[in-house]
Amino acid sequence: MADINTAKQAIETAGFLNIDVDANIDLFAEIERLKKEKNAIVLAHYYQEPDIQDVADYIGDSLGLAQQAEKTNADIIVFAGVHFMAETAKILNPSKKVLLPDLKAGCSLSDSAPPELFKRFKDQHPDHLVITYINCSAGMKALSDIICTSSNAQTIIESLPKEQKIIFAPDKNLGAYLNKKTGRNMVLWNGACMVHEIFSVEKITKLKIRHPQAKVIAHPECEEPVLRLADYIGSTTGLLKYAQKSEAKEFIVVTETGILHQMQKSCPDKTFIPAPPNNSCACNDCPHMKLNTLEKLYLCMEYELPEIMMEESLRIAAKKPIDRMLEISKQYGL
Repeated sequence: MADINTAKQAIETAGFLNIDVDANIDLFAEIERLKKEKNAIVLAHYYQEPDIQDVADYIGDSLGLAQQAEKTNADIIVFAGVHFMAETAKILNPSKKVLLPDLKAGCSLSDSAPPELFKRFKDQHPDHLVITYINCSAGMKALSDIICTSSNAQTIIESLPKEQKIIFAPDKNLGAYLNKKTGRNMVLWNGACMVHEIFSVEKITKLKIRHPQAKVIAHPECEEPVLRLADYIGSTTGLLKYAQKSEAKEFIVVTETGILHQMQKSCPDKTFIPAPPNNSCACNDCPHMKLNTLEKLYLCMEYELPEIMMEESLRIAAKKPIDRMLEISKQYGL
């Protein structure tokens, strides 16, 4: 096993922990040991690989993860997700060490909204309040008035006066869905998630023909023609709860495939079919989410690297709209 200096050098040169792990190590047992020794908590998104979900202390969507990050008593937060999620945990916990197994675990949706470009867009609409989806950088959050997730976005929008003008960023598909649900006419930034934009209407329709009893459940980041096929639209947590409560036995799941692990664990008597993309690749897997592995998670905890760092002025600016989101969520029992 490499020493700490070798680990640091690997991170600096490769951008992630490119270190060989002894094949005889029980990674599950070692991660549990490190949690106890270091008072660490592992937070994992539903889109992580099954092994990471199984070793996590909490699994959830963006809202649940933000809430857990806010209230944890752990000294170290290990975020098995993507960069903006770990940033959010650091924003909420400046005195804690926040780790991300692979610094290259980014987000296509977050990348679609560079703060410097969005600032110019915002300046063109000076009388608009900015509601920003949590899938964005700290720089974008600092330019926002309220952060939202797919779980609480509709509630947050409807909590505002109808005459309030709103910019919604960065996801145009989620924004269009919310405009339809709330009757608003929010100005939308032109961003999108690479995974949720690639589902095939034609292939999903063929699946429905082969599985006539299956319910189609979809994330609102999908494009509108795909959402028209859905029996239920909701956040990842919403999709999971719907599958648990539904009497249906088959589901066509139109979101990143990582959620199927929890669906199958909680409903072993039901069948979950991943919706196909419009090509032959595994594009319904997020390549950024899947950069994290159990080996990288172990090394991250062992060496306490890579660590998320942030300037205090940026953290304070980005925290204000997150606080507003959490306050509204508590107010409405979300």
